[in-house]
Amino acid sequence: MNHTSISDFRSRIGDYLGNLSNAPVVLERHGKPAAVVLSYAEYQRLQDLEDVWWGERAQAALESGLVGHDEAMQHLKGKLDAAS
Repeated sequence: MNHTSISDFRSRIGDYLGNLSNAPVVLERHGKPAAVVLSYAEYQRLQDLEDVWWGERAQAALESGLVGHDEAMQHLKGKLDAAS
């Protein structure tokens, strides 16, 4: 991972963007990390991983006995009907 100041990044943006396939760039402000610039392919890979993670969490929740949207709506409707 490359580290650089924001001002250096601004002045050499073309160089940094051209090398994003090799490694993300950590942008520093006053010597501290402020942001990360990464390639679109790496961003998409991370998004795909997050989608898989949330999908697995949702599946585990359903398997543990939580109800889905339709069942929850039917339950709530029954409660509302009983209250009126």
